[in-house]
Amino acid sequence: MSSGSHLTAQRAVSHELPYSRPPTPSQHPTLVGIIGLGNIGYPLARNMALHLSKVPNNRGMILYNRTKEKAEKLVAEIEERSASEGGGIISIKIVETIEEVAAACDIVITSLSNDKVVEEVYQKIATALTDNERGHHDGKPKPKIIVDTSTVFPTLTGHLDSMLSAIPHTFFVAAPVFGAPVAADKAQLLVVLAGEYRAKKEVAYLFVPAVGRKVIDLGGNVEKATTFKLIGNSYIAGTIELLAESFTLAEKAGVGMTTFFEWIQEFSPTPSILNYSNRILNNDFNGNTGFSLDGGIKDVHHAQRLASQINAPAPILDITHQHLLTARAIHNSTALEERKFETLDWSSMVSASRVASGLNPFDSAKNQSGVIPEDSN
Repeated sequence: MSSGSHLTAQRAVSHELPYSRPPTPSQHPTLVGIIGLGNIGYPLARNMALHLSKVPNNRGMILYNRTKEKAEKLVAEIEERSASEGGGIISIKIVETIEEVAAACDIVITSLSNDKVVEEVYQKIATALTDNERGHHDGKPKPKIIVDTSTVFPTLTGHLDSMLSAIPHTFFVAAPVFGAPVAADKAQLLVVLAGEYRAKKEVAYLFVPAVGRKVIDLGGNVEKATTFKLIGNSYIAGTIELLAESFTLAEKAGVGMTTFFEWIQEFSPTPSILNYSNRILNNDFNGNTGFSLDGGIKDVHHAQRLASQINAPAPILDITHQHLLTARAIHNSTALEERKFETLDWSSMVSASRVASGLNPFDSAKNQSGVIPEDSN
């Protein structure tokens, strides 16, 4: 890359970050740790490792996942991608415990499935950091930044901040991300940050452009970040509900889902709407390549709870939650050998509208569309 194009790329990244660039790195580059290699954590870790491999004198990455095999698969993929793309060199270590990641790394990033898991993992992180602080005898310890990208209820985010901030030299940043696994795969996540300013700055320049395309800063109150994530996910869930009803109506009326999809492509061609429209049109409800149905139920329930606490009625959320539960009930009642997907994507909520309309819940090819009769006059 020429110096001119490199400068242009730097300016493009800076335009998407609401912070000035951090000070020039010290003699001790950052060691990054990743905990959780789910549908978002896996591509996030891969893209960050590939990005760090091009940084001179990088200190590598440490991985922890509940199933070690997935971490080993990731390391193999990173090595293969780095070799094929002519990338740099990065050392990746897989460890057996969460405590090892917390004690060794300067920045720890978590990507976890639900509130219970987040609370359990962060208790282990806090214990490790406390023990590490007590056992530090070789000068001033280096600050640690703990980053949570999970979607949890805001009060839990506040609890994590209080717990970690009580440990000297430790900073917590809430960093929920928007984007399906396909966006994570292409390093196009939208990152929401809240927390201590200097810590956010370090996280922002680590995340963009390595794993995300833009950062939205919500200030120092970490609970605002997860509140914002719930609001955003509520919008997405409500949009899927509207798509589900509209596709079902088009199918039942004989207009056809394909024709309605062509209209969407012309009238509302946003990536998210096109993604979920494609899934509904093609009955692609594979949760392993999307956002899991259980995750959607959890997030919508959190949003309902938030709305209730602040006296903000949200009837679309209520309907969406009912239809997500219906999709799960239909799937669970289906014989294992008849299930096309082990885990469903939350776009499978269309099954509720389909069943209510007398259609097959997960396979539109088995349906006979109704036809609106021609006016004989």
